[in-house]
Amino acid sequence: MARWDRIKSRGNVEDRRGMSRPGLAVGGLGGAGLIVYLLFAFLGGGSGLDQVIGQLENAQAPQSQAQPEEFAGADDYEVFVSTVLGSTDDTWTAIFTEAGLDYVVPDLVLFRDAASSGCGNASSAVGPHYCPLDETIYIDETFFDELVSRLGAEGGDVAEAYVIAHEVGHHVQKRLGVMEQVQSAQQSAGSQEEANDLSVRLELQADCFAGIWAYSLRDAGVFLPGEIQEAMDAAAAVGDDRIQERVQGQVNPESWTHGSSEQRVDWFTRGFENGDPGSCDTFD
Repeated sequence: MARWDRIKSRGNVEDRRGMSRPGLAVGGLGGAGLIVYLLFAFLGGGSGLDQVIGQLENAQAPQSQAQPEEFAGADDYEVFVSTVLGSTDDTWTAIFTEAGLDYVVPDLVLFRDAASSGCGNASSAVGPHYCPLDETIYIDETFFDELVSRLGAEGGDVAEAYVIAHEVGHHVQKRLGVMEQVQSAQQSAGSQEEANDLSVRLELQADCFAGIWAYSLRDAGVFLPGEIQEAMDAAAAVGDDRIQERVQGQVNPESWTHGSSEQRVDWFTRGFENGDPGSCDTFD
């Protein structure tokens, strides 16, 4: 267990666990959503935001309900998520300030079953994802059980922190204008394979940005020896090749939208080893 108590910052977390809100379904550009993978990576589609939102608009929404007593107050998991998000806030605020830029911190919504978002309705099957329209990360905590049971990851708190840091990486891309540039390039791409390649580059950069966050904590005494391997194992578990092999028994690189296990680990490691955001240019 990492020493999260050494981090004093707290991020903006809204707890909607146990609540269902009206809205549209599925969605986001996040790097670990199972349904996004199944619909777009495995079935030959793209992963551009416009296509994802198109899927959102065709879904039914549940009725709203009050949050149950089980989730009243801040429990250990909510504190953990807020702490990790707070540490990413510190990391990217410092980097943006050094570059003469303003960093607007993201919000994060914890949910189960479903939660409405600026991109539609987040279902529990989607897993962690980032909605650029409301600059908010959405996380169903039960996704991490899927990461272990269905995708073969070892699990652990550092693995979960990596996933949060990856989604924050998408927020950084939004603030820097990278996400908008990629979406524009995808719309004018000459082929689906070209559009998929741009998506892969976007995801690998978010992995590198997650490595930048981990680098910022190297001297803070947060990670115990060997714990960073949990993050690398999680990155490998959500590689397109690993998921395709498990789900369909064969690998189809032309349909990749997030990168191979090796690529995802390599780009996370690049950020973790040097801490230089300039080294995360996957579009060079």
